[in-house]
Order: sequence, then C-alpha cells, then structure tokens
Amino acid sequence: MARTTPPRPLPVRRALLKLGEDIRDARKRRRIPLELLAQRALTSHVTMIKVERGDPAVSIGVYANALFALGLVERLGMVADHSHDEAGQALEDERLPRRARRRASSPRKRTEE
Repeated sequence: MARTTPPRPLPVRRALLKLGEDIRDARKRRRIPLELLAQRALTSHVTMIKVERGDPAVSIGVYANALFALGLVERLGMVADHSHDEAGQALEDERLPRRARRRASSPRKRTEE
C-alpha cells in the first residue's frame, strides 16, 4: 500500500516555492553551478534540484545547508524570532495587568523595651 501524505496548506506550498526560487536566484546571481552548490551544501545534485523547486519532502537541514553555502543562513535564525511575532506580542500584552497594585503590607509587631 502506498504511503500518502496529507496535502499541505496553500500558504505553505507558496512559501516553500518562493524559498526554492530565492535559493535558485541567489545561486545564479553568484554564478555558482548547481553541482557546486550541492557539494557545498553536502547533498546530491538531485536533492538540490528539489530544493530549488521548493519540495516539502526535503529536510529543513538541507535548505539550511544551501542557505549557508550561499552566505544567507543568518536570516534563517530570524524566521520565528519573537521580536517579529506580532500575534504572540499581542497575546502577551493582553495578559498584562490593567493596573499595578501594591502588595498588602504585613502587620508589624512592635517590640517594647
């Protein structure tokens, strides 16, 4: 029986396709042959073709190696960076207290001498 994978959401497919196209364009701008990029990314020629097509079956590690070989890997670390997470920041803001309250002071015992 053939193994089937569920279809990917359209935005995911578009993002992977764009990533693959951007990798291909960066390689071409640098005038790096596909075979050389595959060597530098520690993968095969066939897998690098899949990367440039945005194939979702290729591991993120291979995409990261390709970005590293092109000198673009630092951007990968910013993908889910909290400073760019507007939805997360909005949810965090909702959890902030509306006003600050002072703590109730504990009763102090006076010692008489």
